Amino acid sequence: MNALFEAQNITKQFAGHKALDSVSIIISKQSIFGLLGPNGAGKTTLIRIINQILAPDSGNLFFNNQKLKPDDIYKIGYLPEERGLYKKMKVGEQAVYLAQLKGLTKQDAIKKLRIWFEKFEIQPWWNKRIEELSKGMQQKVQFIVTVIHEPELLIFDEPFSGFDPINVNLLKDEILDLKTKGATIIFSTHNMASVEELCDQIALINKSKKILEGKVVDIKNNYKSNTFEITCDEVKKDIGQVLGKKFEVIENIQVDGYLKAKIRIRKGVDQNKLLEELIPICTIRSFNEILPSVNDIFISAVNETNKKNQPANE
Repeated sequence: MNALFEAQNITKQFAGHKALDSVSIIISKQSIFGLLGPNGAGKTTLIRIINQILAPDSGNLFFNNQKLKPDDIYKIGYLPEERGLYKKMKVGEQAVYLAQLKGLTKQDAIKKLRIWFEKFEIQPWWNKRIEELSKGMQQKVQFIVTVIHEPELLIFDEPFSGFDPINVNLLKDEILDLKTKGATIIFSTHNMASVEELCDQIALINKSKKILEGKVVDIKNNYKSNTFEITCDEVKKDIGQVLGKKFEVIENIQVDGYLKAKIRIRKGVDQNKLLEELIPICTIRSFNEILPSVNDIFISAVNETNKKNQPANE
């Protein structure tokens, strides 16, 4: 794997509470990595350790196959969930100041910021105070100053919070464009639909431990239940009566003149056997395997882990 960032066995404890328990992740270059977990799982602690805001109690961090160094912070852009702009400062003045902190000259900062402000349609706000902007406008400014120095690694923590659907799509397009241009992205959110849409890989942390990691497509295949959705018409016989014990009809309803059925194939039975059973009794219009959503997998994996870790006397 061509990794940009790797965390090995990271452990962090606060006053008797273990926030991270030997957590390891590997993030491929030019990918979007979903860092997921319930509230209090340890995601924010790991993000702060990557940003060198906190130090781990044990474990190692690697950036471009070298141990993470203080100067690597200039190669990282971090958009925290808790936004932090100076309310009384003018928008342009503050954006230039923050860009200079990331290593840009004032001239380069102004040039790049003007391009981003025009792209996000906030150029008229350059000389306004931050407190005059709506929450969405402020978040656009914060996003811009996060990416302005073109870092190799970007960390977005709930980047769509407070945005309307139009601006959510705008930000999604920009994130995908940043990836296309070479950026590697850590994306932390509770919006599983966005994870499904954007992420190449995910890691799921629950109660300080990593319980799941891998490519989204592989994880979905691992959690699939061998269930298919079939749409057909010209039905000659009842499907439930025709299919034998090798199949389980979960749903069987009439919709707009068509029969829609959800059928689970028993373990060890080839899906072609289902087609062989159906073709003589109906005309098949669609035949699709149902894969679990990332949201379904999130809930299942967390509940399963919580159940395993539950004391026997509870």
